[in-house]
Amino acid sequence: MAHIIVFGNEKGGSGKSTTCMHVATALSRMGYRVGAVDLDIRQRSFGRYLENREAYRKKSRQSLTSPVMMELPEIDETTLSPGENANDHRLSAAVAKLEEDSDFICIDCPGSHTRLSQVAHSLADTLVTPLNDSFVDFDLLAKTDADTGKVLGPSVYSEMVWNARQLRAQAGLRPLDWIVLRNRLGTQFMHNKKKVGDALEDLSKRIGFRVVPGFSERVIFRELFPRGLTLLDLRDIGVANLNLSNIAARQEVRDLLKAMDLPGVKITI
Repeated sequence: MAHIIVFGNEKGGSGKSTTCMHVATALSRMGYRVGAVDLDIRQRSFGRYLENREAYRKKSRQSLTSPVMMELPEIDETTLSPGENANDHRLSAAVAKLEEDSDFICIDCPGSHTRLSQVAHSLADTLVTPLNDSFVDFDLLAKTDADTGKVLGPSVYSEMVWNARQLRAQAGLRPLDWIVLRNRLGTQFMHNKKKVGDALEDLSKRIGFRVVPGFSERVIFRELFPRGLTLLDLRDIGVANLNLSNIAARQEVRDLLKAMDLPGVKITI
């Protein structure tokens, strides 16, 4: 069966789709068969990213490896069993189809709570939650005391992940590996940065996730989207002399893949 990687966060603007695109494309570049599903039906950032990549590939005649995108199939609701949810059926059908030819399936969830997102979390073998490095985003994971900073309890998103873990256990599936990605880290040491880091490390022990560094704030990510490119494609398209920022960003992608520790993956990028 394909290993399913879900990118989830109920708060927008965390770099979720960018992270999903870089991981999916990196796995594809390393020779793995990668399926892709975008559950953000309204914004479709991940889907648009892949469409831009295909358009650029055709226009430039570059040989760019890509994940295979699967749209959620339309279904005849009269064929559903009593009590069966139509969206559950659509997602299950898409995943089942992709599993026939995929080593990995990357699913990008919307930045809000939806039924589709909830079901996707229960399917995840690996869950990646990108998080901007601030207490505004930390609130997605836990409620804290405003005066002491003490963690008071899990948030609704953490409770959803807990429920997904319970469903997987009941179904006899492998335990979910939850990774919280500290995205858009500043390059300078700041007191707030340390406080967020300490709070995440403390919370990780309480509710069971791994904290890994993600991507720093860089303009290059916004510049690559219109052409559907990732940092790993730059030399392929003729950018021979990468600047220090580009080199550092490429290393962040490699470090993320290593930290994810996906089964059977040997990092060759």
